[in-house]
Amino acid sequence: MAAQREPNSRLRDAIGCTYEVLAKDIRRIAAENGETLQTNKSAVSHWVNGTRQPIGRTGRYLAEALSRRAGRTVTLTEIGLRTPDAEELDSDERDPVLAATELGRADVERRRFLAVAAFTTAGIAMPLAHDHEATTRMLRARTGTSAVGAEDVDVVRQITAAFSAADERLGGGHGLTTVTAYLADTAAPMLRGRYPNEALRRAAFGAVAELAYLAGWKHHDLGQEGAAQRYYQVGYQLACEADPHGHAAWMMRALAHQALSLKQPRHCVNLVEGALTCGLGHVDGQTEALLHITHARAYAATGEKPAAARALLAAEDALLRDDGPQPTYSCVSGPAAGTVASHTARTLTDLSDHVGTEQQHRDALVRWDPEKYKRVHALTYADLGDSLAAQARADEAVAAWSQALILMEGMTSDRTRKAITSLRSTLSVYQRRKVPGAAELARRARGALA
Repeated sequence: MAAQREPNSRLRDAIGCTYEVLAKDIRRIAAENGETLQTNKSAVSHWVNGTRQPIGRTGRYLAEALSRRAGRTVTLTEIGLRTPDAEELDSDERDPVLAATELGRADVERRRFLAVAAFTTAGIAMPLAHDHEATTRMLRARTGTSAVGAEDVDVVRQITAAFSAADERLGGGHGLTTVTAYLADTAAPMLRGRYPNEALRRAAFGAVAELAYLAGWKHHDLGQEGAAQRYYQVGYQLACEADPHGHAAWMMRALAHQALSLKQPRHCVNLVEGALTCGLGHVDGQTEALLHITHARAYAATGEKPAAARALLAAEDALLRDDGPQPTYSCVSGPAAGTVASHTARTLTDLSDHVGTEQQHRDALVRWDPEKYKRVHALTYADLGDSLAAQARADEAVAAWSQALILMEGMTSDRTRKAITSLRSTLSVYQRRKVPGAAELARRARGALA
């Protein structure tokens, strides 16, 4: 005989109305999302008694109904519908505020669960199918009780800027728990509040989108790509509420950029074309250049050389436009000229133009502040060494890699570790050939990876 399920006391305690009223709320919210449910008070009673569980997305609608009544985020775990170890983090969740809250809490409370989340190629194309209007209707249906002012938004931006700066110097592992806890406990819940005007509401969603991007970027730097992808997806949804043109386009670029870094170009051309469709005419020249250069990388990764060349020229042309100001969401990647040079180098690498790659890496190095963007310099020197090695210039390659290792000291970054690992096979060849400095560099590389 099957064991009797325990009553769900968490759900019972969270319900502050009659079961009939709650069932009506659930049906209405389901209808907002294009789904027709027949949920009634008996169904709610079964959930409370533990004899049944909500199926499909009904649990999400239940949590949303309780959130609206409570004026704050009520998660599935909180109402006993999922244990922490079994909870999924849906990438297509229509409520980005709830998703940001759950992601942040997962990071703090059970890091390992989120760290092993899988990166999916299907997830790259998530923005192409996102129903922004449905999400907006759901978010605007809420009636939060707390008032949000300009100072609240400014503090989110200040915290994001501070941890972004630290990230570049110390790596993605520095301050990750602090960033994600702040996202879950303070920044995302702020989006449930009341705003004095539409401009401030948009600014708030934009600020939290940038914080979600930072969390994703930090996971990416640690090699936790599934977690990074989920933060980028949530950041995209939040950005749509702030600015469905420029900021949304930037977050589409982030998803494509991650996939290209992982050598997974599927969907990337379509995604960046969608970003350009959203962004062109709504962004400054610096930001547009960054969209075009990602387009070039996507084309190069799929072997479309003429299209890649055209996109490179478009990036250069956009970079010449002086029509700022550049928004904070795209400033996060540093000076646009340096980023364009760096990604032009990666595009040329895919096109097997090692001489051009070398020149672009050297151009990127002079455009980045070596103190402010220490990790960028480290990775660029590593890539420069690769391009020199490809040209059989062993002595210069060893010198570039040596500089990279110096800059990488003290960083908590999987990307820097991978860069060190990748050069070891070439160094073993150089050691056999007695290339000056190769043996010492190999010793330092071993020590860095120990």
